Amino acid sequence: MTAAAEPAPVMGDLIVTASRTSEAVTDTLAPVSVVTRDDLERLQSQDVLDALVGLPGVTFATNGGPGKSSSLFLRGTESDHVLVLIDGIKVGSATTGSTPFEQIPVDQIDRIEIVRGPRSSLYGSEAIGGVIQIFTRRGGRDGLTPSFALGGGSRGDGRIEAGLRGGDGHTWFSVGLSGRTTDGVDVRPSINEPDRDGYRTLAGSASVGHVFGSGAELSARYLRSEGDNEFDSTSQNQSDTVNQVFGLTGRYAPLPRWHVMLSGGQSLDASDNLRDGVFGSRFKTRRDHLSWQNDVALAAGHGLTLGVDYQNDRVEGTTAYAEDRRDNTGLFAIYQGSLAAHDLQLSLREDDNAQFGRNTTGGVAYGYRVGPGLRAVASYATAFKAPTFNELYFPNFGSPDLHPEDARNVELGLQGQAAGHQWALNAFRTQIDELIAFDADLGAPSNIDRALIRGIEAQLGTQFGDLRLQSYLTWLKPENDGNGAHRGNTLPRRRERSARLDVDYERRAFSAGLTLYGASSGFDNIANTTPLPGYATLNLRFGWQALPQWLLQLEGRNVLDKDYETAATYETYGASVMATVRFTPQS
Repeated sequence: MTAAAEPAPVMGDLIVTASRTSEAVTDTLAPVSVVTRDDLERLQSQDVLDALVGLPGVTFATNGGPGKSSSLFLRGTESDHVLVLIDGIKVGSATTGSTPFEQIPVDQIDRIEIVRGPRSSLYGSEAIGGVIQIFTRRGGRDGLTPSFALGGGSRGDGRIEAGLRGGDGHTWFSVGLSGRTTDGVDVRPSINEPDRDGYRTLAGSASVGHVFGSGAELSARYLRSEGDNEFDSTSQNQSDTVNQVFGLTGRYAPLPRWHVMLSGGQSLDASDNLRDGVFGSRFKTRRDHLSWQNDVALAAGHGLTLGVDYQNDRVEGTTAYAEDRRDNTGLFAIYQGSLAAHDLQLSLREDDNAQFGRNTTGGVAYGYRVGPGLRAVASYATAFKAPTFNELYFPNFGSPDLHPEDARNVELGLQGQAAGHQWALNAFRTQIDELIAFDADLGAPSNIDRALIRGIEAQLGTQFGDLRLQSYLTWLKPENDGNGAHRGNTLPRRRERSARLDVDYERRAFSAGLTLYGASSGFDNIANTTPLPGYATLNLRFGWQALPQWLLQLEGRNVLDKDYETAATYETYGASVMATVRFTPQS
């Protein structure tokens, strides 16, 4: 499953790939949030979770502190209902269906795009809650630019990053290396292992691209992260992980109105699991991807995208699966048109999977520009998710007769901007049928339930001189809508209300800011008998441009030392501090 690996820049605006083609964020009909490299450094984000938590529709559940297993819930859907791409290549585990966000090195990221709502008609399986696409850093085309950052803090926290980027008018390149370490906390005091559970990771990235005289472009990207993670469990308590992605993309325009993109790559998710240093098990999944996409300009304001995606998943390791590989071929067509105040997008896709057969999804979105800086949007889309290898074939657990999960989503939105203010309001209703859940009577996963999720998302951004404010609010009603005993219960680990406020002040060489995040109570289990209390955290940050090329930063996280849990019995960090020095030559 691949998408545009590097959209062409548009002057004065951000670019998203919610339609698999480049467009300004103000033009897309999908609800989108974009986190840029400047945002990551301004917020002093230490990992991807820092950058995303509290954005519209986004909540996390973490089994401890940094580096520990984490689950992302987008718009109240399951953690395996989100399609994640890195430079256009689908990542994540084919066995569990989830993506280890905690293993993705934030220092190697250029920007993150979060597209909310079903996108299976564009990308295939898993895109029920939405699509998150991460772009790694790339070189420029104006000489060499080195960068360096070194940080240290409480709890043995440390980080280092170094990079070199550059290029000329035709060729660009980028290489980077980063590492992080922490002594951690005792993440699960209920387990009789009274020790700190640390985490160490080392990551590297490289990319290169060239534009030929004919206008054709060829680029390649590589990212690898290796981690050593300690945790508390009755069986294993250490995991050595490897996450890797490689991609190759070629672009060419045979005709002025016809642009072709060919791309392919592979992602790897692997872990060796140990108990007190003694090897216990190994899981490794590989995903190979090929994509052929054709963008055709029909007339002014009208375009058609046609293409095919191919994906092959393979499972290796110490656990024997009844089936250890499968492939999927998806054919897709997307129409985009604009006429006066009207915008329209139609999408249709058919996926043919070797294990669960054919599945057809579609979507329609309509936008109307009510007036200057004000637009209303309405959309309807269907989506599906194929069962994972664990759900199908894990020994003494899987059910090979499972059906794909099906979803339908209806959405209304209003977007506005004027005089430096940007705001958006979205209301949606998502129904998921054939929901895969654990059936206690069978002792295995089964298509036993249905979920109904209703929600409202609001955001407002504004600036007053040197003061910048950005606020997000999410209200959800994520219910079990099945016919069993748990009908009407809140889905596990979901928060019905969450909010985030970013305040930043910058004056000459000095900057200061805060992030306030709050979440309402929830439950850790289907029966809603294990509560997760609500909580709020406050982060403070300061920066001083000591010299034109040197920036000193200081961040205090959870400065009120709030004791809270996002997963029952798992501790999270208390108050901590991190100081960082950055070197970046001015362009």
